[in-house]
Amino acid sequence: MALPQPKQTATDARLAALDLPEGGWSAPARQSALARLQAMGLPGARDEYWKYTRPDTLVAAEAPTAAVFQGDEPLVFDGVDRLKIVFRDGVFDAEASDPLALEHIEIARLADAADIHWAQDLYGKLEENGQSPVERPLAALNTAFATDGILMRVTGKVSKPVALIYYHESETSDAILHHVVKVEEGGDVTVLENGPAAARFNEVMEVDVADGAGFHHIRAQGRDHERRAATHIFARLGTESTFKTFTLTVNGVLTRNECVVELTGDDAVCHIAGACMGDGDFHHDDTVFVTHDAVNCESRQVFKKVLRNGATGVFQGKILVKQGAQKTDGYQISQSLLLDEDSQFLAKPELEIYADDVACSHGSTSGAIDEDGLFYLRARGLPRGIAEDLLTIAFIAEAVQEIEDESLQEEIVGRVEAWLLRRRG
Repeated sequence: MALPQPKQTATDARLAALDLPEGGWSAPARQSALARLQAMGLPGARDEYWKYTRPDTLVAAEAPTAAVFQGDEPLVFDGVDRLKIVFRDGVFDAEASDPLALEHIEIARLADAADIHWAQDLYGKLEENGQSPVERPLAALNTAFATDGILMRVTGKVSKPVALIYYHESETSDAILHHVVKVEEGGDVTVLENGPAAARFNEVMEVDVADGAGFHHIRAQGRDHERRAATHIFARLGTESTFKTFTLTVNGVLTRNECVVELTGDDAVCHIAGACMGDGDFHHDDTVFVTHDAVNCESRQVFKKVLRNGATGVFQGKILVKQGAQKTDGYQISQSLLLDEDSQFLAKPELEIYADDVACSHGSTSGAIDEDGLFYLRARGLPRGIAEDLLTIAFIAEAVQEIEDESLQEEIVGRVEAWLLRRRG
């Protein structure tokens, strides 16, 4: 069926501005992704999964300009012992990065990978699987046109986190990065991400977690307020595997984070969490789809949004329990703290269950600062601003506690405190 004319026109204009990388082991996957994209078209305001978030600036032929952050705030995770991998406006910076070598892990740059590479069995495959039952055109665009990224294969327990650090230096940069992570049986790795990346950023991370393996992901999006980003994580979990991801967003005029996870092995665990702090011209969208396709698996979705001065938060989360996925434990909560009457929170939680022995629940709430709690703190001598900050930190605590490493929890809380202090000042 032909695409509607407005969608066809927008898709043609975007594709005309891009060059498809040629040759190499990724070529078949790129051609397949391009065909998918041409069939579905780029997202528009009429698409069901985009009705709360206008995709116009994410699909425009040219990236809108975004001023570069000029503050002197230190980067997140700077005090953490980690393997640093640096990108500037979407291009790998070898000089600023550490050597791509660490015990129990093999790392290569997407742009430099040899013609025969283990990633050819994964690149674009999880993204393609994640296109059903919901189309994700920006992810298909990424697979087709990504110019850089990291390919990581983990064979054991990695001694320190791998940090992907993104610098934004050009007001017109338009970055497309694609990462592939394969955690083999018994492997375990923590991946950190931080930085604004570009004026407009399109990222895909495909994560294959084998039996008994673990993947932990902590991401901090912030600094540049005018940036726009669309990120996607596609994950597949094996038997007794663990997948945990947390994202903190404190700036950005438009951010959409998608996470699509399929639990294919029995006794797998999946936790997806996030917190955002929005002020003024700020639109933040978390869209999550978790599929249970095995027995006795656990999934948690925990999202907290703090919004004020007209900021908008969106949560679209779904748990799909397939037939035969008995003893599923699925939990989903999305909550917003509205610090004024101008902000809004739009939520669409969903459960779709085809098994009869499950424990699944979802909930979504919006509200103002707890007046009883505020009175309690002020009665003990705390100024109103500090009391509100403490209640705000307590509000997001459930999401932050999804991070297993307590030192990384403290790092995230410290960033929240700094954001609150700047806004109060």
